Amino acid sequence: MSETFRALPRRLADRLRQTLTDADYTVSGVRDRLGDMAARALSREQLVPALRATGGEERLGVLLRLWWLQEPVSADAARAILPVSELVDAGLLEPGAGTVRATAHLGPWELEDGRAGYVLSDPTVRPGDGSPREDHVVGAGGASATLSKLIVDGPVERALDLGTGCGVQALHLAARATEVVATDVNPRALRMAEMSCALSGADNVRMRQGSLFAPVEGERFDLIVSNPPFVITPDTARYTYRESDHAADSLCSELVRQAPRHLTDGGWCQLLANWLHVGGEDWRDRVGEWVAGTGCSGWVVQRDVQDPAEYVELWLRDSCEQGTPEYTRRYDAWLDYFDREGVRAIGFGWISLRNDVAQDATVRVEEFRHDIEQPVGPYLPGVVDGAMTAHRLTDAALLSAHVALAPGVVEERIGVPGAPDPERILLRQSGGLRRVAQVGTVEAALASVCDGTMPVGPLLDAIAELTEQDPAAVRARTPDVLRSLIAEGFFRVAR
Repeated sequence: MSETFRALPRRLADRLRQTLTDADYTVSGVRDRLGDMAARALSREQLVPALRATGGEERLGVLLRLWWLQEPVSADAARAILPVSELVDAGLLEPGAGTVRATAHLGPWELEDGRAGYVLSDPTVRPGDGSPREDHVVGAGGASATLSKLIVDGPVERALDLGTGCGVQALHLAARATEVVATDVNPRALRMAEMSCALSGADNVRMRQGSLFAPVEGERFDLIVSNPPFVITPDTARYTYRESDHAADSLCSELVRQAPRHLTDGGWCQLLANWLHVGGEDWRDRVGEWVAGTGCSGWVVQRDVQDPAEYVELWLRDSCEQGTPEYTRRYDAWLDYFDREGVRAIGFGWISLRNDVAQDATVRVEEFRHDIEQPVGPYLPGVVDGAMTAHRLTDAALLSAHVALAPGVVEERIGVPGAPDPERILLRQSGGLRRVAQVGTVEAALASVCDGTMPVGPLLDAIAELTEQDPAAVRARTPDVLRSLIAEGFFRVAR
């Protein structure tokens, strides 16, 4: 992007946004115009099918070639739909010989309730273009979408987007909060995030420059989100959008440890993270220790794991270093670093903290590699509530509690056709986290009758009598199993 670009005047931002939406330059409009083949080709860095799909001089085709594909377009075609001279003055367009070229990538992004947002970033660096600049501002992608779908619902008073980058999470927070603060160490990122907000009509976001929580020292927020520069590398930070000067995975652990003092009571902190799998250590203990002692309830989910070679290849490919003289040297040095640290794999996932200010706050650390219902944010508080409730219930309290089967839970019985008893009984969540739990006949019977109107103890007594078991034995062994099923969301405590 031009080094002389300036903030978009409100009038220009509104005019450009109207032009984009009128031309259906939206997520669905772009998807429909490109088609599946061109979209798949773009994912392989192949432009020809997309250029074929956007030929001609009608509005959407011109906008796609200019802002999405980063191709020069006819100056006359651009002037027919855009205030070219004003966008040149703002640094967003660059004139050529009868053409104009975009100096930034401007992509549509879908916000809450299907509203169209727009995200400004540096153009994607493709193979053969060289490596990104150190202060490269990456656009919204898969990780951005993951975090946006994780954010709990509002409304809240104050929200913080820590490490805002192109500003995509600030746009999502703007719909949830009265006031949003967006921070970044990179001044170019802050300017682009400011433009993203202007183009998306988000006028309640304020930008501040600085590292981690330094720009908001002494302040508290109801909701903090972060897609931090979590890439684990032996080098000092080469690219501010993905790396920091913190060693190994300590940036993420530091964010977790600092977050509680910037949260209001009951406030949430949600971030994406990488963590190391080190030989002789359970990754769950490693990440769980980050959260322990914070006073927050926590939910840590590992969504993917890569071996060291896969990880290094991913990030060398990200910085377009394949085929360069430095590729082999950096690959080797990166693997040497992981060998020295005893790293066997690298995990990727999310961490959600709620500032419960409780002595008995609990942390659930688990792995999900399967598809789950999206977005997660609307039902995420219920997941943490279930784990907290199960943690607090003594056996006596559980037997006295009124418990109901959670909505969407179905039962499956697996066995040989015609056999009197099933080999396995499964409870399956049809929505949400889509967990599956194998249960015994007592728990299955409880699931079939508990609706919150009677305490658990008398129900177990009745089940024991029907199944010709000792009621005392059933009461003694069921609480542990039921507590786990409550923590996993199969049952809910009604009262």
